[in-house]
Amino acid sequence: MDDVENKLTQAGDWAMRLKDQAIEFAPRLILALLVLWIGSMLIKGLARLLGRVLAARGVEPTLQRFLHSLVTVSLRVLLLVTFIGMLGVETTSFIAIIGAAGLAIGLALQGTLANFAGGTLVLLFKPYKVGDLIETQGVTGHVKEIQIFTTVLLTPENKTAIVPNGPIANGNIVNYTREGSIRVDLTFGLNYAAPLPKARELLMGVMNAHPKVLKAPAPSVNVAQLNLEGVQLAVRPYAAPEDYWTVYFEIYEQGLAALQAAGVAGPQPSMKVITEAKA
Repeated sequence: MDDVENKLTQAGDWAMRLKDQAIEFAPRLILALLVLWIGSMLIKGLARLLGRVLAARGVEPTLQRFLHSLVTVSLRVLLLVTFIGMLGVETTSFIAIIGAAGLAIGLALQGTLANFAGGTLVLLFKPYKVGDLIETQGVTGHVKEIQIFTTVLLTPENKTAIVPNGPIANGNIVNYTREGSIRVDLTFGLNYAAPLPKARELLMGVMNAHPKVLKAPAPSVNVAQLNLEGVQLAVRPYAAPEDYWTVYFEIYEQGLAALQAAGVAGPQPSMKVITEAKA
């Protein structure tokens, strides 16, 4: 009988302690839940605000989605750690585990993270956009796609080149499209006996008559070099980047035809022969 009474007494004491702890813990739990709810609402609002700001600044949709997810997940992890701490749980070891895991992942994905950082910089600062003709990392081509880790280029040979964004962001980028025009460098050879003013007039006429040669910047014809074969003329029309090869080949063809039709002689190969008399 005494054992039963002792057990009932212990059960009653345990129930009272549980009640006291519940009464003591309830305000903390309610406050933590309130912080969790308010924090969740604030995170959603900040995420929407971030989305509107990025869209207004013209940030690429790919980067918009990534930054939205990154900020949302980071804030939610921080909110969760805060919630656990408010419940009285020690969070130091929890934070240490997260930090160690992040460091391990960072070391394992060092190259990938460098490409990601490069892609972020490219999408933010926009040194080029889809459709631009660029040269980077020894590759020249039109930008077909800008991804978070790589940039896809379509070369003049119709080859697809996939270039990592890390080296792009840390290296040189030549954008042939940004200024809206590109100079086409051509060279025509003349015989020393050929009339230079006539040749210049003919070549300028060909460029001025071509529909894809731009009026500004103006085309030019200048003497570039004198060598054994004759005079080398630097012919410099400007064209839209997408018309580069059209202008390149057609000005060569039409310029040669105009010079030949006017009887302007081209360079003549020369050879110097030295003979020695035998003793």
